[in-house]
Parts: sequence; structure tokens; C-alpha cells
Amino acid sequence: MAFQPPYSPSLFRKRDNASGASVVAIDNKIEQAMDLVKNHLMYAVREEVEILKEQIRELVEKNSQLERENTLLKTLASPEQLEKFQSRLSPEEPPLESAQAPEASGGSAV
Repeated sequence: MAFQPPYSPSLFRKRDNASGASVVAIDNKIEQAMDLVKNHLMYAVREEVEILKEQIRELVEKNSQLERENTLLKTLASPEQLEKFQSRLSPEEPPLESAQAPEASGGSAV
């Protein structure tokens, strides 16, 4: 009688197919998990972008307000005040030209 192995080759084929299906299932689960992580990250990034956009809008508005205030203060300040202010800011820089012009009325230095 011929030797017969205790298993049949078709058993391995079934196992290979089952193993292949298992690998595909694992790959699918990994892909789903990666998609979930990607979606979560994209949501978090969009949320952060919206927060940053709002902060930028607030800062631009504040900057515009401060620029208007600065312009107004410059127009209301006397040349002596401007000169004094300029000298306090940067002693090595020459004072503003408009601050060097003599003033007819005696403005107060604040």
C-alpha cells in the first residue's frame, strides 16, 4: 500500500485561502483605522485653523485700531512732545523732522 500523508494537499490550499482572507481582513481593518485617524486629524486641524483665523481677525482689528490711535496722537502732539518721545524711543536715531520745527505757541510737554 502506498504511503499517504496524514493530511491532504487540498487542506493547505484551504488554509492558504483562509490565511489570505485573514490578511485581507487585517489590511482592511488597518485601512479603516488609518482613515479614522486621518478624519480625526483633519477635523482637529480644521478646528484649529478656524480658531487661528478668528485670532488673526481680532489682531488685525486691534492693529488697525492702534494705528488709528497712533495717527491721532501724532497729529495732536506738539513738536516738542514728538521730539521728546522720539528721543526716549531710540536715542541713537535722529528726532523726527516735524518735531524739529519751532512751535509758535508754547505747547505743554506731557
